[in-house]
Amino acid sequence: MANWDRNKRFLLEMVKQPSNNLCADCGSSEPDWASYTLGIFLCVNCSGTHRNLPDISKIKSILLDFWDDALVEFMRENGNATAKARFEKCVPPFYYRPQEKDCCILKDQWIRAKYERLEFSEEGNYYQQAYSSGIYEGTLWKKSNDNKQFVRRRFLLSQKDLSLRYFVNDDSKTPKAVISMKDLNAIFQPEKIGHAHGLQISYQQEGRGRNLFVYHDNGQEIVFWFNAIRATRLSYLKRLNPSALEEELIPLITRTSLKEGYMEKTGPTQWEPFKRRWFILNATDRKLLYFKTSLDAVELGAVFIGTESHGYSVKECQPKHTRGCKWRCGFSMETPDRQFVFMCEQEQDQKEWLEAFREVISQPMTPQHYTTEASLRRRT
Repeated sequence: MANWDRNKRFLLEMVKQPSNNLCADCGSSEPDWASYTLGIFLCVNCSGTHRNLPDISKIKSILLDFWDDALVEFMRENGNATAKARFEKCVPPFYYRPQEKDCCILKDQWIRAKYERLEFSEEGNYYQQAYSSGIYEGTLWKKSNDNKQFVRRRFLLSQKDLSLRYFVNDDSKTPKAVISMKDLNAIFQPEKIGHAHGLQISYQQEGRGRNLFVYHDNGQEIVFWFNAIRATRLSYLKRLNPSALEEELIPLITRTSLKEGYMEKTGPTQWEPFKRRWFILNATDRKLLYFKTSLDAVELGAVFIGTESHGYSVKECQPKHTRGCKWRCGFSMETPDRQFVFMCEQEQDQKEWLEAFREVISQPMTPQHYTTEASLRRRT
């Protein structure tokens, strides 16, 4: 008969090993669940997806459930490293591997791709042809610029000309827009878009930031789109930097914002009424973009964030006046050209924005950043 305490002790020793001390699927620390059919250790969140794959993965708690000797021995013979060697053998370099804080759809489809579709093993890697073939076409629900409704649009992604196009009708020959991979960025924004599969596609057009908000009802399909875009972005980066190593380019495929949210902002003289705006701070290109709302297609303006040695700084402050202002937690940002004053709703928001700005200001500028700064100054 199995010894409960002894087997629990064995499992706790196994999960402390360097190869098992992170969740096999999202990398979160101290996993306390396990799949006793796959031989892997998991966090509680990823274990939920595994429960939806009962023919493939069966779950037990390391701490709460009874483990017999045979299952403990199976876990000892396998483990996360063994499973990774099998189920992640052929992951394309551009494919996004979700982390602990990523949205549910990315983690859900990563798990299904590995264990259900065997997408990254020799048995099932034909699935990769969909997003690796150099061209991807299909329909997505896109937020209309005229109202808050989402409408069906046909999209065409091409590695040959490094572009993403979309068409008003399925049979349209002329695209509504042709978006270059040069500045294109795609990130999942389910809460902002109001759909679990919501994807935000950002790009530059005529010097201004623009957004497309899209989703697909099928989770597999929207993640295929996401990774097809990443594959095309990697092709662009390779053409732009032919001598660069692939591992140097991978972090540049997708750019995440350092901080975003609503603040109130006044004008250049600081006597204009405060207006509520949606702000996005991008660390990669050192830009603060602002929009009227979180789902606006076109930015209202952009501010470059340089270094302290170039005259940039942030600090808490109270404005000269509060006309039109509903919030009370203020800070100012000094630039060589003017002072910006912002108001936050909560002290925690104020603290997070200050930390985010200081993080950008503390980083050295690259030659590309000087080009971006000059471009924004010409615009104003």
